[in-house]
Amino acid sequence: MSTRSVSVLGLGPMGQSMVKAFLAADIEVTVWNRSTAKVDAMVALGAKRAETVAEALDANEVSVLSLTHYDAMYDVLGQAVDHLPGKVIANLSSDSPEKARAGAKWVRERGAEFFSGGVMSAGDNIAHPASYIFYSGPEAVFQAHAELLRPLSPQEYLGADDGLAQVFYQALLVIFHPWLLAFDQATAVIAKSGHDIAEFVPFAVRASEAFPYFMEQFSVANQNGGWADLASLKMMDAGAQHIIDASEEVGVDAGFSHLAQSFWRKAVAASEAAGKPVSTYELMRGANS
Repeated sequence: MSTRSVSVLGLGPMGQSMVKAFLAADIEVTVWNRSTAKVDAMVALGAKRAETVAEALDANEVSVLSLTHYDAMYDVLGQAVDHLPGKVIANLSSDSPEKARAGAKWVRERGAEFFSGGVMSAGDNIAHPASYIFYSGPEAVFQAHAELLRPLSPQEYLGADDGLAQVFYQALLVIFHPWLLAFDQATAVIAKSGHDIAEFVPFAVRASEAFPYFMEQFSVANQNGGWADLASLKMMDAGAQHIIDASEEVGVDAGFSHLAQSFWRKAVAASEAAGKPVSTYELMRGANS
């Protein structure tokens, strides 16, 4: 069996990008998807068709899963559990760390090897210079197939814990999702104030250049319980109110800023109750952590 061949199960936007990357690297790809139209599109590019999950698993030693979540893995692989022994499953689907660990156990109990991945990419553009993939699971299994998967994106192997790739992946999405909402609110304020979003964007990009500095500073603080100063927490509360006022004055939904303000206010209240500064980081970690 050729080591330059792989199966891809799941042909959403990310799965299709993976197939294209493999084909561009002259790797033979067998594809399966519930929707035959997506299979047809990949076959037109040079992929091989698998009519069933069993056929996809049988075609190659390694199968890459690009599914909506881990529950879908059970639905898909459950159709062909007798074909799992001796295979390698690389699940690059998104889900919680515990669900990744449970999925790894399920696959191994059925005779296959397993490692997981979290795809950090600019949308489905895995060729973007900023894209890379977190991997975790048994190092020997990952390293045995790392070269095959290299065309997908640069690789960051984190460790043997099957859930670790999802810990890092989801933690980065914790940052990304609020940023999306904040950018929508910011540009809505610009537009509703009668100004051009395109004129604003260069300033937003310029401001973002300070983000690495803040991340480095706050990472040090959070390793020591978090940044907290009562006067500064009150200033952040007041600053959040100014953002809310600027947004609501022009009819923009400021719900996201109200949520942010609620954290500053919780920290102020906790600090006053404790008689010492209490950081938002400490509040999020929980009192007993």
